[in-house]
Amino acid sequence: MKKASLILLSVLFVFSMFLAACGNKPEVKNNTPGNQVPKETDVKEDPPKKDVSLRVFSTFGGTDAARESFQGALDEFTASNPHVKINNDTMSANDDGFRTKVNTDMNTGNEPDLLFYFVGTDAQGFVDAGKVVPLDDLLNEDANWKNGFSPSALENVRQKDGKIYAAPLTGFYEGLFVNKKLFNDNNLELPTNWDNLKKAVETFAAKGIIPLSVPFDQSHYVIEHFILTAAGPEGQAKGLADGIDPNWEKGFAAMKELYDLGAFPKDAATIDLGMASNYYGEGKAAMILEGSWAFGGFTSQEVKDNTTVIPFPVVPGGAGGGNDVIGGFGTGFYLSKATYDNADKKEAAIALLKHMTSPDIIQKIATANGGTPAANVEITGLPQAQVDGFAMAANSASITTPVDSKVSQETFSTLRAGVQQVVTGKKTPAEVIQEAKKIEDENK
Repeated sequence: MKKASLILLSVLFVFSMFLAACGNKPEVKNNTPGNQVPKETDVKEDPPKKDVSLRVFSTFGGTDAARESFQGALDEFTASNPHVKINNDTMSANDDGFRTKVNTDMNTGNEPDLLFYFVGTDAQGFVDAGKVVPLDDLLNEDANWKNGFSPSALENVRQKDGKIYAAPLTGFYEGLFVNKKLFNDNNLELPTNWDNLKKAVETFAAKGIIPLSVPFDQSHYVIEHFILTAAGPEGQAKGLADGIDPNWEKGFAAMKELYDLGAFPKDAATIDLGMASNYYGEGKAAMILEGSWAFGGFTSQEVKDNTTVIPFPVVPGGAGGGNDVIGGFGTGFYLSKATYDNADKKEAAIALLKHMTSPDIIQKIATANGGTPAANVEITGLPQAQVDGFAMAANSASITTPVDSKVSQETFSTLRAGVQQVVTGKKTPAEVIQEAKKIEDENK
C-alpha cells in the first residue's frame, strides 16, 4: 500500500505541474499570421529624404521692393523642407544684363530649376526649344493650386500655342508718376493732356527741376508709353511684323518735341533706370514713367506721400484715347524640363513652385511691391499712391502688354537705341522705325 500510494502521489504531482504550465500560457484568440501583434522590428519608417539643391533665378534683386518678401518666402519653404537647399540667384530688372544671362543659361544647359521671367516673345525661344515644362497638367491635377489663381492671371500668361508655361505671381501697371506737391507749388495742373504736359515741362525746366526723369539707353517705359498713346492699343499691339503703323513715328516725334523743351535730365544719355528713379525718388524730378514696382525705390517719404499715377496723355494726332494703360501679368515661374525629368529634384521643385505661387505668398509679394495679385486676395495698408495706381488700372479703357512683348528683343534694342538718335536729330523717326522693321523681319 505504501508503494501504491507513493506512485499515486507522484502521478498527481506531475499532473498538477502540467496544469500549472498550461495556466501560464498566453491566450491567443485568433492565431492567424495577419492578426499577430507586430514586433517592433516590423514597424517601417520612411527613409530620410535625399538632400536636394535648387537654383531659383529671378529679378527680385537690387532695390526691388519685394526682395525681402521673396527671400522670406524661400526661407519659409526651406524651414518646412530642411532637405532642400535653395540658391537664390537674383538680378535687378533694371539691369538689361539679366536677359543676356537668362538666354545664355537656357542655351548652354545651365538653366535654373525655377526661372522667374517674362512671358510672350521673351520666352518663346526656350519654350520652342522644350527647355521648360507646360504647367497645364500640373494645374489640372491640383485643383487647390489652380483655383488659387485668378482666371485672368492664368489667361494672361498663355504662350502662342495656348499652353501655360509660367505660373504668375503678381501683375503690374505702368504710368506717369507725378509729384503733386511740385505741381501745386508751381500752380500747374496735372499733365492729363498734352498741353498741360508741355506747360509743366517748360515751367520745371526753367526752374532747374527735371521735368521728366528718363534715360535714353534704358528707354523701355518711354517707348512703351509714347507708342501706346500715339498708335492706340490696336496699333501698338500689331507690332512691326505686318508693316509699320505711321503712328509709331508720331510717338518718336513727340519724344523730340519734349526733348527740345528741356524735358529730360541733362545726363539722360549716360544714366540708367536706377538713376532716373533716384532723381524722382529724391524730389529732384517732377515726373517719371515707371511701373508699379517703383514705389519701393523712392527714398523720400515726402515724395511717396505726394505721388499719384495717371495715364500718359495722348500725343498730338495720336490714336490713343487718353485712358490706355500698359500692364498685365507679364511674368511668372517656369519649371525647367531638365529638373522635371530629374527624379531627385522633381518633387521638391514642384513643391517649391506651388509654394511660391500660393495665395499667401502672392499676397505678401503684392503687398510689398504694389503689384496686381495673381490670386483672389485682399491687399491692405497700401499708401495712397499705390491705391491711385490700382484705380488707374481698374478704370482704364484698355490694358495692353508692353511693346517689348510684341517684337523681338533685337527689334526692341533697335528702338531703344533710336531714342537718343531721334531726340538729338541724328535720325528721323521714320528712319529708326524702318531699321527696327528690318530687324523684325530678319528675326521672324
